[in-house]
Amino acid sequence: MDSTWITKDLDSLPIKPNLLDYETEYEKFKWDDVSKAFDYLPSGGLNIAYEAIDRHAEGKNRDKTALIWLSEEGERKTFSYLDIKRSSAKFANVLKTLGIAKGERVFTLSTRKSELYISAIGILKNQNVMCPLFSQFGPEPILQRLSSGDAKVILTTQKLYKKKITPILDKLTTLKYIILFDADEHESESVLSYNKLMEVASEEFEILKTDEEDMSVLHFTSGTTGMPKGVVHVHKAVYTHYLSGKYALDMHEDDIYWCTADPGWVTGTSYGIITPWVHGITNIVDEAEFDASRWYKILQDEKVSVWYTAPTAIRRLMRIDNEPLKEYDLSHLRLILSVGEPLNPEAVVWGNEKLNLPIHDNWWQSETGGIMISNYASQTIRPGSMGRPLPGISATILRQNDDGSVTEVTEPNVEGDLALKAGWPSMFRMYLHNQEKYDKCFKDGWYISGDLAYRDEDGYFWFVGRADDIIKTSGHMVGPFEVESALMEHEAVAEAGVIGKPDEMIGQLVKAFVSLKPGYEPSEDLQRELIGFGRKKLGAAVAPKEIEFQENLPKTRSGKIMRRLLKAREMGLPEGDTSTLES
Repeated sequence: MDSTWITKDLDSLPIKPNLLDYETEYEKFKWDDVSKAFDYLPSGGLNIAYEAIDRHAEGKNRDKTALIWLSEEGERKTFSYLDIKRSSAKFANVLKTLGIAKGERVFTLSTRKSELYISAIGILKNQNVMCPLFSQFGPEPILQRLSSGDAKVILTTQKLYKKKITPILDKLTTLKYIILFDADEHESESVLSYNKLMEVASEEFEILKTDEEDMSVLHFTSGTTGMPKGVVHVHKAVYTHYLSGKYALDMHEDDIYWCTADPGWVTGTSYGIITPWVHGITNIVDEAEFDASRWYKILQDEKVSVWYTAPTAIRRLMRIDNEPLKEYDLSHLRLILSVGEPLNPEAVVWGNEKLNLPIHDNWWQSETGGIMISNYASQTIRPGSMGRPLPGISATILRQNDDGSVTEVTEPNVEGDLALKAGWPSMFRMYLHNQEKYDKCFKDGWYISGDLAYRDEDGYFWFVGRADDIIKTSGHMVGPFEVESALMEHEAVAEAGVIGKPDEMIGQLVKAFVSLKPGYEPSEDLQRELIGFGRKKLGAAVAPKEIEFQENLPKTRSGKIMRRLLKAREMGLPEGDTSTLES
């Protein structure tokens, strides 16, 4: 066994994990068995809102705290499952009264307000499609998404409405209503006060029969060029939400759970709204942006037991030279998970050293709808690996053949396209209005993820890079993640982003952009030291030949280092869609 692997002593874990024998469960698993976890609508069918809220509010969890909401200013509000059932019923009635029909799209553009989370459930109850947007988007990316999504309603705040919606209002031809969370009065027949609407709405709402294949959530993903793509999910996706919550997030009924993701990103919807409530647990929502001391205090004061966050946040915490366990009581915390981009091995080890808990990486995409590959609470962690597939998920490595066909790679440690056998419940059903693009994602019954990876001899998957990020240098294929992880082992390096830079002699040379930890300053000596460090770790052919220091690397708000943006800036090319760029 590799000395860097982190093994688990099951007897010492505070709670017995839900997934104890991975191999046995994976072998015997059937998706049909998951249906037993749901109550199903009295009117017939499957609706995410009913499974997440109403069935709990009608049973033993009616008075259990479903939501703890922490405002930016320090206010703390709690909502029971019964509270959310009633409030979301009111909002469903609001939409029904406004004539918003089944399948029509309702967008949200807001900071993490409690009303946003309640409204999300109301949208699903009325069989509308929830379409979350980042509140940091500017008018143009908002216009693209509202237009592409045929928006009928948008929920937002007065400030965001005036700043970001008003400039594009005349171009929003399908939009019928703007509902303002914080307006005391209606502004016009189409610009309405959320509170006024809710005041007169009934707390009783019957969810009509919902087909499991009815649209539920629409997320937009950004490409390097062109318009963002609308990723369509259906109510049956809740099968994956439930199962991944049980096995990957190891949710138990007494857990206090915190997902730091914004609902404008798919993690903030799938795992910040749906999954914890499907499991009937208490969900923390913090309105404020990242602040290390605030985050540690929330973990302490709210007695968080399961924490799901992003690599960028973990790397920020790593940059702070402190001993969190000496400053904060984190004794309730039993499981930490990360998603957004691959988690560098150093971050996994940092968690083990500084928090007495390793950080469990997992892999999925907007298109997959939920966690597909994960490190599990009971299983050995191999730092740098994304883990093994969720039961019910068939993952493989494919080799693209010259004739356009694909072949499954059976031997271990061979790089290729990471692919999933099509048909899992949360698989996206379409790119809205773009069937051609959707069809190109599938080949011979496999969904081609666009990520390159390899599988080791024990079935653990390892990320290499996005297919279009791979660097071809002197005949070698170099994955940026491998180089970034190696550089992060140096004591001065906080973050690294690696690209291929065109070179006449070798095709591309490996260039690294590095941000430094506090106490270190950019210098030519440090540049040379890092290049030498890279060569020692990786070998001369793979190591970066150029190092450039940057105080902050460009990242999306979901934590992904934007290598394509680094490359575009390096080469003076158009930057493409930057609407998800971290502000």
